[in-house]
Amino acid sequence: MSTVMVVDDQERMRTMIRRLLASEGHVIESAPDGETALDRLANEDVDLVLLDLVMPGANGLQVLTRLRERGSTTPVIVLSAVPEIAARVDALDLGAVDFVPKPFHAAELVARVRRSLANRAAEPVETRYLEHGGVRLDLDRRRAFWRGGEVSLSEREFELLAHLMRRHGRVCRRGELLHDVWRLDFEPGTNLVEVCVRRLRQKLPEVPIETIRSVGYSFTED
Repeated sequence: MSTVMVVDDQERMRTMIRRLLASEGHVIESAPDGETALDRLANEDVDLVLLDLVMPGANGLQVLTRLRERGSTTPVIVLSAVPEIAARVDALDLGAVDFVPKPFHAAELVARVRRSLANRAAEPVETRYLEHGGVRLDLDRRRAFWRGGEVSLSEREFELLAHLMRRHGRVCRRGELLHDVWRLDFEPGTNLVEVCVRRLRQKLPEVPIETIRSVGYSFTED
């Protein structure tokens, strides 16, 4: 049995999702706005958050930003009627594990919730630090260090670097990175990965990320 928090300013939507997921055996918490959700998440442990984007006060993107600033690892699925692909990319860049457009089919939402909870349960126990090639990552505090000095990385830069370091010596294909780091199951038509790697190379001079032409990238040095 898992605890899911539904954050949406529409009472009808909260009630519908509550009934739907309660019938699947989940315990449902709810919040009518972002500020309330942030207050409750500071004091309550939940297994998954379903988060609307457009809300009064703190909107969904602001909630995601503040959760990651706290170092929260609670998975968040964004539910939104906003049609622009940029909104989806922004949400995923800020750490959302999935994006479900409104209106959605009940069976699809249940399946996505089930998948996210299963992924969380299957996550291997990991040490707090990753260290390779002169780079040290504090996975709990989301901090990066390069040759003894701290470097400020965005959430997506941190996630990409951690992904490459976990697989050091192996080639990570572009499609794998889009799926595992950006949670995208489609080609976005932009150079998201390339731009993020470029920023990492600027912030971490001589970072051992090798470009594998027409394939992807590899963290090549122990």
